[in-house]
Amino acid sequence: MRRKNTLAQRAQSAREAELNSDRGLHEGPTAPYDPLPEAEAQRLIDAAITLMHEIGVGFEPDPKVTGLFADANCDISSGGTVKFPPDLVRRSIQSAAKSTRLWNRAATDFIQIDNRHTWFVPGMTAINMLDVDSGEPRSSTRDDLATITRVADALENIDAVCMGCKNVDRSDIFGEIEEFAVLAENTGKPLEYLCENARALEVVIDMAAAIRGGRSALAEKPYFMHIVTPLPLYYAKAHTDQIITAIEAGIPVATGTVTIGGASAPITIAGCLVHCLATDLASIVLGQLVRKGSFCIGGSDPAFMEPATGGRGGFPQLSLADGVLCQVCRIMGIPSMTGLGGRARARRFNQDAAWEISANMMQTFYSRPANCDYLGLMDEGLAYSLHALLYSNDLAGLLRRMWRGVRIDDETLAMKLTRKEGARGNYLGQTHTAEFCRAEIWDARYFAARQPLTMSTLPDVDLFERIDADLREILINHRPEPLQESIREELQSIQRSFESSYRAR
Repeated sequence: MRRKNTLAQRAQSAREAELNSDRGLHEGPTAPYDPLPEAEAQRLIDAAITLMHEIGVGFEPDPKVTGLFADANCDISSGGTVKFPPDLVRRSIQSAAKSTRLWNRAATDFIQIDNRHTWFVPGMTAINMLDVDSGEPRSSTRDDLATITRVADALENIDAVCMGCKNVDRSDIFGEIEEFAVLAENTGKPLEYLCENARALEVVIDMAAAIRGGRSALAEKPYFMHIVTPLPLYYAKAHTDQIITAIEAGIPVATGTVTIGGASAPITIAGCLVHCLATDLASIVLGQLVRKGSFCIGGSDPAFMEPATGGRGGFPQLSLADGVLCQVCRIMGIPSMTGLGGRARARRFNQDAAWEISANMMQTFYSRPANCDYLGLMDEGLAYSLHALLYSNDLAGLLRRMWRGVRIDDETLAMKLTRKEGARGNYLGQTHTAEFCRAEIWDARYFAARQPLTMSTLPDVDLFERIDADLREILINHRPEPLQESIREELQSIQRSFESSYRAR
């Protein structure tokens, strides 16, 4: 028995070492929470596949896409509705890549996108910025996107960067391309990118290849994941063009829509989830028809209409649905690209937002999505808050401490020390306490030792003021690793060349 305990202790110590060395790893001593019995979760998958087979998913007619589906024995209506053979869907789930790596700008480090890790990302595409000084919303700009990106670059628990906001004054194909350049110039972290125009994606791939040193080098070490945003159960040509373009270039793809129960889908949680899954699985099938083994997975978000107002709401429904989607993805073996952590319905970063962000970040502890890429979003995704981003970064640190779990071995049980001290021992001056006091405690930025209490000497400032002080220090002092001037000039040349040729058409 003693030998077995020793082996178990060694295994747990090795596992703890892996958790400590891999900041994104959530798989370990604590298990994810599965809201449904496995048979019911499987029934959701079966229902989605049945919907795809009997009802179908709409695709804007395009000869290339139609040809791929026809060759796979899909039933295609004259209006573009595609009905999928169930075996094709199941084979596509099996052959799809279950993981991918996103590399930083320098190609020296990566994050592993799979169902064993959770990564935290600011995002995405807000059209308003909450002014740092006034707190009031205003139309977001290029400078705002640069600022969000630089702040994200400074935060230790932010792993990659997405487009936190749009440059509203240039909401066209040139603005979409410029947004990628802004990201690349202001952080060295891996990127998530999305656009509405497949031609913009082609130019961005050229820019990423210039940074990486060629298209083959980019395919070997992808610099960004491309996000495609179809409608529920419908893919426009702009969406399928993007999927095909990205896969052919070796760029990982995540597709996702927002399916609103009661509006674009049944109002029940189960009915809404079936529509989400069917939309996602359709993209997986297309991705495998373009290139078998490619990384093209879904990440649709369920949402629910509030009957009283017609707006989106229902935190309990959303939280449950998110947990079920993550469970379903684990069953299929693919990463779940949906995570509700870090966003809030509140118009600005206030008590309402702090509650909602805290609640949905804790949901992430149980559901374990592959990424949370809405950190900092306010007002139903319309506005961006840098204060909310810093708050979410701190809570991401909390989750990572919790995912490390509880170490159980002779040292942590401390029975030898307790025997020595007896029933009323004093552990304050013990070497054991000094050795473990930091390892067991969450190193919070805004709470715990940094929270003003009666017994502390800290100034009595509230949470917002503590975050605001950090934010202003970052805005003044943080400077990301600069992009090489020669590469910056090449990116500008690619942009100018495309704009000239585009306008000359």
